[in-house]
Amino acid sequence: MSASVKESLQLQLLEMEMLLSMFPNQGEVKLEDVNALTTIKRYLEGTREALPPKIEFVITLQIEEPKVKIDLQVTMPHSYPYVALQLFGRSPELDRQQQLLLNKDLTSYIGTFDPGELCVCAAVQWLQDNSASYFLSRKLVYEPSTQAKPIKNTFIRMWIYSHHIYQQDLRKKILEVGKRLDVTGFCMTGKPGIICVEGFKEHCEEFWHTIRYPNWKHISCKHAESTETEGDGEDLRLFHSFEELLLEAHGDYGLRNDYHMNLGQFLEFLKKHKSEHVFQILFGIESKSSES
Repeated sequence: MSASVKESLQLQLLEMEMLLSMFPNQGEVKLEDVNALTTIKRYLEGTREALPPKIEFVITLQIEEPKVKIDLQVTMPHSYPYVALQLFGRSPELDRQQQLLLNKDLTSYIGTFDPGELCVCAAVQWLQDNSASYFLSRKLVYEPSTQAKPIKNTFIRMWIYSHHIYQQDLRKKILEVGKRLDVTGFCMTGKPGIICVEGFKEHCEEFWHTIRYPNWKHISCKHAESTETEGDGEDLRLFHSFEELLLEAHGDYGLRNDYHMNLGQFLEFLKKHKSEHVFQILFGIESKSSES
């Protein structure tokens, strides 16, 4: 075990103890893996060899004025607090624009911390001290007497190319992040691996940052399409959900980590979703339309 990972995990346990003392009631802190803290302790004691899973949890905050709840989703990478952690606040009482603004400001605040500083407790305090204004500003927007200008958002579609996507844990992470961030698209597993993600700019950029972290080699965003919209962007989507795309493999090598996906089938899939033009961008091969 490297000293840096050991120290990071020790600090993470320390911060979790502080959080659990701040939120002692059942349901206030929900761990994604209820055995995560025990597993990390075993790893630090040397009784477990494999690196434990990352600590992922949700803190439910009760804001008194206005009386609302905020769920703060937290993911601690193994090297946190020496690298940035992932935070995202959600509330059904916030509209999309105010939620994006809240998270942008929260991320900006956490960005002021130096590497090595614990910041989850500080993020909780920031939300308790500052979140009320985001709920109140939402109310003002919908006051009949207020002549609010339409809010423009940037809707983007990112086409991401990877040398391959095989690992089950990586595939699971991609799907979980896609569904959590309210984006649509697909992840084509195999060799090559292709990911398409579409939605509001902030969500897609967070998706891209999250799946690349900490250092996914052989992956790049080959192409991005953007459109300004005053609506919810639903009419711009080419996909209705975020799903895994499984195609036939050449040579029936599906049991080996060296199989190439059927690009002919992939081209047909793109045609069905009005994206045939991307084929040449991704592979440098001009598609041959069956209609010509």
